[in-house]
This record gives sequence, structure tokens and C-alpha cells, in this order.
Amino acid sequence: MTQSAVVENPLLEGLPKDRAVDPFAMVILGAHGDLTKRKLLPALYALYIDGLLPRTFAVVGMSRTVIQDDAFRNSMKEAIQKYAPDLKFEEESWNRFASCLYYRPSNFTEEGSFDELAKFLEELKDKHGTGGNHVFYMSTPPSLYEPIVTQLAKSKLVSKKNVTDKPWQRVIVEKPFGHDLASSLGLDDHLHKVLSEHQVYRIDHYLGKETVQNIMVLRFANGIFEPLWNQKHVDHVQITIAETLGVEERGPYYEESGCLRDMIQNHMLQLVSLVAMEPPASLEPEASRDEKAKVLKALRPIFPEDVDRCAVRGQYGEGYINGAKVPGYRQEDRVAPDSATETYAALKLTFDNWRWAGVPFYVRSGKRLAKSLSEIAIHFKSAPHSLFAGLTGLKAGQKGDDDQLSPNVLVLKIQPDEGISLKFATKQPGATTQIRWLNMDFNYGTAFGVRSPSAYERLIHDCLLGDASLFARTDSVETSWRFIQPLLDNWDLAKQKKGPQPRFPNYAAGSWGPAEADELIASTGHSWRRL
Repeated sequence: MTQSAVVENPLLEGLPKDRAVDPFAMVILGAHGDLTKRKLLPALYALYIDGLLPRTFAVVGMSRTVIQDDAFRNSMKEAIQKYAPDLKFEEESWNRFASCLYYRPSNFTEEGSFDELAKFLEELKDKHGTGGNHVFYMSTPPSLYEPIVTQLAKSKLVSKKNVTDKPWQRVIVEKPFGHDLASSLGLDDHLHKVLSEHQVYRIDHYLGKETVQNIMVLRFANGIFEPLWNQKHVDHVQITIAETLGVEERGPYYEESGCLRDMIQNHMLQLVSLVAMEPPASLEPEASRDEKAKVLKALRPIFPEDVDRCAVRGQYGEGYINGAKVPGYRQEDRVAPDSATETYAALKLTFDNWRWAGVPFYVRSGKRLAKSLSEIAIHFKSAPHSLFAGLTGLKAGQKGDDDQLSPNVLVLKIQPDEGISLKFATKQPGATTQIRWLNMDFNYGTAFGVRSPSAYERLIHDCLLGDASLFARTDSVETSWRFIQPLLDNWDLAKQKKGPQPRFPNYAAGSWGPAEADELIASTGHSWRRL
């Protein structure tokens, strides 16, 4: 190994040994796509300037596009400056980092397509001291996952390993993990033919967000929350992922997917599992993943006859977003003019276990809604006796808004402003006793005065460490698909024009979704939070 191949980074000094990354080479398959430019390379560069990468590493981009190393480096430099403006970009540190970036064109599905890559990685092992440790990041269409893994195995770049084997090989798989239960099981079978489960990292970027990671700390590091985190004290839970964006240029993808597959099956059920899980026995990765799998298995199945009672679908029509008129879903590019694809979904979930018996979890997600935000709201039960009835500042017979009359709510804000808010009652200053509801807010941006790392920074770093805590395990993926499958079967009939057609569009762009979603939550005496 030549001296010039060592990328010196003074921030590495004093890094805890248990968080020190082994030398490695990462191969990004599909490196010419948006994900690499917007998320992956900015995340790797951020890890480098934060001192979280080893002195010896290499990153190889691969796609069908034929370009040279320098062109790839320049493209990534422009991407980082454009998509990661909060990073402290310095020419000197970039030049050191860029010296470890390479590019190799390839058609991933052809026989022997990775033979040249295998030789190149051997060269990098000598030049950059990567130790033969390899990560393969599949930033490609899901249809390429199986042929890529097959060709990687044929070129002897991946094979089944034990947890302690060195050098190690890991594969990162982007969602979706299948299109339905059958395809998900087929993908897993294919992956497990050449890889052990501990080598497969199914990435869900929502699990890398600071507030999502903080759920376990909030619950299990504080003595005041966990004793209340059960059916005795919690009335219901609401989880919302809302977007003002439409399908943009992803019409063909969304026509095949829909909101149920795109958001509910993965992101939202992962959030549900974190909120509802039992305390893990330790911080070992498998301990927390065991508990998340258990709670998903405790979800009460939605049988075909229960679909309309437990789930609502919607599709946006024309409307206004931030004062600008936007088209309906059926007018979007490459969307069928009579499409029955849902752009909104709301579900009522119930658990068959002791902790959450009788506590409904409501989840909703949609496109072209009034605001872009993601949050988890824990609604606690009201005080058992209304000692301060009539002291809310309202006159007799006057109706107040939800904030004045609702009980305590703990809100975990996932995006755009990460933080935690607790709503509680207090006395308004004055000679008389008047009750006011106030929020006690914690905001990551102002509390710590440092940049919050992106979700991909945390997840890539964890993969390099071999920590799979925040990645989806095969049994959890299978369980979530089994739960969602009856809904898919029911709603897909409409998409295939084989069943009753839904009344689409049923909500205007810029609204909070269809009226049926309000009726769903109202059926148990609740209402959606005003956001």
C-alpha cells in the first residue's frame, strides 16, 4: 500500500473502538441515478468530514452510463454542493475524499458483468488498503436485485459468511422489498441462496431519522414515559406522513405501487413497531429487531370482510398547493385517465396483546395534502375526574376547539422540524382560575446547536459497523406483507378493473384527504389532529 493511498483524517483520533469502521470498499450499483447524487455521496462525504470513516477506503460507482473517473468525481462534487448545502465543503478535504472515488460502467445482468469489478477491487485492496471488506449498495430498480446478486455470486464477490468471518461482505437493498407477499418471499429466497441474513441490509430511510431513533431513548431512558406507555393510560395513537408533492415524474412507478405499497407496508409499519414494541433485553441489534417482529405479529389481521371498516383509500383531484393550481392524479404524466390507484391511505390498527389491548393506532399517508410533515402523536386518556370543568375560558354552551378540550398529547416530530412536543394544561395568570393548554417543545436544531446528520449518514455508518438495528429483518418484512396482503388483494381488483371502482378522485389537492378518513376515525369517537 502506497503512502498516498492513505486518506489522513485527524478527526479519527480518539474515536471509540466500538464505533470505528473497518477499512472497506463500497460499490454503488446505479450510481448515475438521483439517489446517489442527492443522498448517498453527500452522506459518505459527511461521514468523512465528521471523522467517521477509516483512513483507508474506496467508493466505486457503477451504472450503464460510460464516463471516466474524473467526470464522476466532478458530478458528485456538484451534487454535494447542490443537495447538501448544510455541509461544510472545503476544497482540500474534498480532494482527499475524491481521490478514493472511482467509476466503472457495467451492464449488471450480463454474464461475467462483475468479473472486471472483482479484479478492480483486488487492485483497490492493495492501493487503498480496503482489507477486502466490501459493501454492495443496490440503488437500482427492484427488478435488477435478483440478477445483480446472481452475477455478484458468479464473480465470487459475495458468498455466505458467518458473522465473525473476515473479510466481510454486505449487501444494502433499497425498498420496495417485493411487490406483494409472494414476490417478497421470492426475493428473500433468492438473496438467501448466496447470502446469510446478517449480510443483507434492507434500508428504510425513515428509521435513520433522528426523532425515529429517539423513540427508544425517550421510552427506555426516562422513568416518566414507559410506565404510561400502555392501554391503561394511552387512549389512541396517530401516525401521519403527509406530502404536498404529487407523483411528479414517477407516474409509471406509482401506478404499479400506490400509497399502500409505497408508504404503509414499510415506513409506517416500521414506525408502528417502534412505538408499540416491548423493551429489548439489550442494545444488541437482534434484541430490538426481535421485539419489533413480535409486535408486528400481534397486529390483528384485517380479513377481506373487514377491509372497508378498517381502511380508507383516496386519490387526489385538482386543487391548490401554496396558492398554485395543480392537476389531479389522473391528469399527471403517464397516469391512466381512469386510474384506480390510491394516493392516500388510512388504516385503523389494533393489537392482540396485553400492552395495547383496546388502543387503536391510526395511520395515514397521502400525496398532495395541505402540508408536508411526518409525526407520531400519543394521545393520553383524560383525567378521571373533570375537576376543572367550566374553567377553560369558555362561556356556557360555547364550543371550543380541539386544543382547548383535548387531553395530553406527546408528539414526536419526524420532519420537517425534528423534535418533541408535550401538550399539557396550566392555569392562565390572573385572579380567576382559567385553564389554558400549552406546548412544551424540544427542537433538535436549537437544542444542540449542531447539524443533524441525514438518515442515510446514520444508516450507511451502521452498515459499515455491522450494526443492523435500524434495518428491516426478513421476518418483519414477511409479517408486514402478510398483514397488508388482504388490503392489496381487495384494492388491486379495482386497479385491474375486476372489482367495484372507487369514487375517485375523492379529495382535492391541498386538503387533508377524503371525508371517509374522518369517518373512519370518528367511528371510535376520535378525530384527526389539526396540523
